[in-house]
Formats: sequence, C-alpha cells, structure tokens
Amino acid sequence: MSWLIKTAAAAAAGAAVAVVAAPAAVASVGVTSTGIAAGSTATAMMSSATAANGGGVAAGSTVAICQSIGAAGLGATAKAAAAAGAALGGTAAVAHRSRL
Repeated sequence: MSWLIKTAAAAAAGAAVAVVAAPAAVASVGVTSTGIAAGSTATAMMSSATAANGGGVAAGSTVAICQSIGAAGLGATAKAAAAAGAALGGTAAVAHRSRL
C-alpha cells in the first residue's frame, strides 16, 4: 500500500476517532448531559473559569465548549470541522512527505 493511501486512511480514521472521542473525553472529566458532576475535574475547571471571569463562564471558553458538547454532543458543524481538520492534517503530511 502506498504512503498516500496510508496517509488518507489515517486522516479518515483520525476524523472518525475525533468525532467519537470528544464526547467521551468530555464525560471523563465530569461534564454530563445534566451538567457538571460534583467533585470532578470539570468542577475545578468551572471554578477557575468563573473566578477568572467575575462569576461567569465566558462564551467560547474551554468550559463553555465542554458544557455544550456534554449537553448536546457534537453538532454537524463540529463533526465537519473535525473531518476537515483531519483532512488538512493528512494533506499537510502528504505535502511534507512529497518534499522528502
């Protein structure tokens, strides 16, 4: 199998893993569909975020994004972004490899 096919396959696999792994990773730190679990890593993240932002969580912050993923999963836009990121990474790897 050529390196081009291997790279394309790796990029596709990376996109699939990213889409599946993100909700699992968020859940593993304590962000659930019903909120942030008491005593979890997410609790500490939320505490730090609110202290840094005067009592609220800033829109677009890591905590806000994790809460969104925990509550609703990855939307179509996030899935497309993960796939595009993997494709760009694969393309960069191919371009780099062709220069060697």
